[in-house]
Amino acid sequence: MPIIVNLDVMLAKRKMRSNELAERIGITTANLSILKTGKAKAIRFSTLELICEILECQPGDIMEYEKEEE
Repeated sequence: MPIIVNLDVMLAKRKMRSNELAERIGITTANLSILKTGKAKAIRFSTLELICEILECQPGDIMEYEKEEE
């Protein structure tokens, strides 16, 4: 998938555990894990907004686009 999720990098920079972030944004740790591993098919803007608010970052800090090779 051409969208790379770097959520684990931001969590490490903020010295926060996944379960703490999941609790603060109101999702299960299983769903956060799906997002972190890049297996999620979509993310709600409201969830993305909360992640950015809590981690004090921009969406581009936790996601990037990488063109697939043809």
